[in-house]
Amino acid sequence: MIERPDAMQRVRLAHTEVLLAQLRSAGPLSRAELIRLTGLSRTTLFDIIGDLIARGVVVEREPALSGHRGRGRPSTTVSLNPSAGRIVGIDLGRATITVIVATLGHDILARGSRPITLTAGPARRANAAIKLIDDLVQEHDIDLRALEAIGLGLPGLVAGRSRSAGGSGSPSVAAKQVSTRIQDRYGVAVVTDNNSRLAALAEGTWGATRDVRDAIYVRWSDGVGGGLIVDGRLARGANGAAGEIGHVSVEPDGDPCPCGGRGCLELLIRPSALIEQCARRGVTVADPADLVARALVGEPIVSDVVRHAATLLGRVLSGMVVQLDPGKVAIGGTLAHAGEAVLEPVRTAIGQLAIPGHTRRLDVVTAQFGDEGGALGAVAAALRLNMSEPLPALPTA
Repeated sequence: MIERPDAMQRVRLAHTEVLLAQLRSAGPLSRAELIRLTGLSRTTLFDIIGDLIARGVVVEREPALSGHRGRGRPSTTVSLNPSAGRIVGIDLGRATITVIVATLGHDILARGSRPITLTAGPARRANAAIKLIDDLVQEHDIDLRALEAIGLGLPGLVAGRSRSAGGSGSPSVAAKQVSTRIQDRYGVAVVTDNNSRLAALAEGTWGATRDVRDAIYVRWSDGVGGGLIVDGRLARGANGAAGEIGHVSVEPDGDPCPCGGRGCLELLIRPSALIEQCARRGVTVADPADLVARALVGEPIVSDVVRHAATLLGRVLSGMVVQLDPGKVAIGGTLAHAGEAVLEPVRTAIGQLAIPGHTRRLDVVTAQFGDEGGALGAVAAALRLNMSEPLPALPTA
């Protein structure tokens, strides 16, 4: 009899965490949606919400009536109290750092980006990210005493998910050095993953692939990476390398790649390689933005180089499409700004190679979040500390 209250309390805490996990992941939800998503009874859910409101953990939001044409009054929604916690998302890319500071209620308080040299080591990169966070906090007068978690996206093979404040995973040495430095500075859990995979999480949670349960995301920038959403979950793989499309070999006898392979897709289609190809054909391209701008206006040699690269990407994607059968392929990163100059040859290659006789509905689209995708995905990861959770069925913008 003495142990029963403790057992009941543990059940109550478990139910509360299930409810809070849904609100962290999906944002504001009605009570009816929460009952459906959590499986809790109406009585239990209402009781827990009442307690959380009294404690200031969650708040009720009145429905927006403007433009409402349905029957009856729309339902009030419940969300995490925006003032009760803060989340930071960091995309520590090869050449750029992007930081987003958000509330538990999915409201963005500040965002910013800065360049970083390609040769910067882990300590310098971590310190640069910390400096950007601190500058944003000061500029926007944000109180980080309510900071709850940080999401960190890094390029390359981040071997395992790491929560610096405990948890499983075996991150690479560089990833561990960066995450530990950031964790030491702010004293909260740091969730670390590949930044392209996190961008896929952002697109699946709030962006271009939120309406499908299976999707492929490609980030085509200074590096070429990707992420897979499988049955509503971000796929990480047995060794944390799922979605590394840039390291599929397309020329087995080609140049060596830092990953240890040869002729990897990334070596052939990254912007610097395309600029070199243009130079060999007598056209000087200043930088990746210039490459995209010339492709958009249809400059012949540049368009030909970009089309060939997009076709190579489509050929690699075709194999993934056969295996995963996704509802959408979303392309983000610098080259995605070229729009149809990139999307059309990717679609064509997939259509020609991914079981052409099979009737399938597959949209190839531009990713919604562009250069901020990795940082937004880092926010999503920090909001969803249990990365095995499915994405919400009804995500909010």
